[in-house]
Amino acid sequence: MNRVRFGNIWVDWLTFAGALDAIERLIDAGAGGMVFTPNVDHVVQAETNAAFRDAYARADLSLADGQPILWASRLLGAALPEKISGADLVEPLLVRAARRGWRVFLVGGMPGSAKAVAKRFATAHGVQIAGVEDGRVDLARGPADEALVARIARARPDLLLVALGAPKQELWIAAHRERLAPAVSLGVGAALDFLAGAMPRAPRWMQRTGLEWLYRLAREPRRLAVRYLRDDPKFLAVLLRTWRSPPETRWTGIDRSSTR
Repeated sequence: MNRVRFGNIWVDWLTFAGALDAIERLIDAGAGGMVFTPNVDHVVQAETNAAFRDAYARADLSLADGQPILWASRLLGAALPEKISGADLVEPLLVRAARRGWRVFLVGGMPGSAKAVAKRFATAHGVQIAGVEDGRVDLARGPADEALVARIARARPDLLLVALGAPKQELWIAAHRERLAPAVSLGVGAALDFLAGAMPRAPRWMQRTGLEWLYRLAREPRRLAVRYLRDDPKFLAVLLRTWRSPPETRWTGIDRSSTR
């Protein structure tokens, strides 16, 4: 597979349409799978969080979330074609789920978000909802977590959307991968909140110019200041280290002439 490396995380070289098709192929294969959408924060967290690194190493698809990842890929000599965020993937995936008859299970988000999204897409598009676990989810390895995994396993969804935020959603999906199969599980961050209207998303121009983080910081400064202002600048050091590594260790399978 064609991929580009950022520190400890590999990102697949795919267009948005190609990503949707790749997810469909995973679902059709019926063996389950994990789809993550790394951004700058994920790359930084993977430097110190061994479990997070391992989850990414086991991912079936790793899709570029954010303009900074695209810009950084150009510096590494293998420009990724476009941004593929979880927030952008969910709606077209649910429309495709309706067309293909996939059963969908939704987990996480703010209280009410998953139910609102399930109702909206079931009503408007005929999506088959296999189940909903609404609101904040107890991730402790205990009875509540076990009950949720068992309920998903009984429902046997084809597609599982997990909106718990990073690294929680990736660690949870990786911990239960075998039991969640045949579902293909996606970590989708705040996507359910955006679709439900519980949280406004940055204007399109801010998304295109890589300023979505600034919009979110302005709305949630207490929660996000440490991440965006203290931790995420460490990405520059990770990028420099990756850039200094031999070219053959920075990407695989990519015709660089098509990325310039």
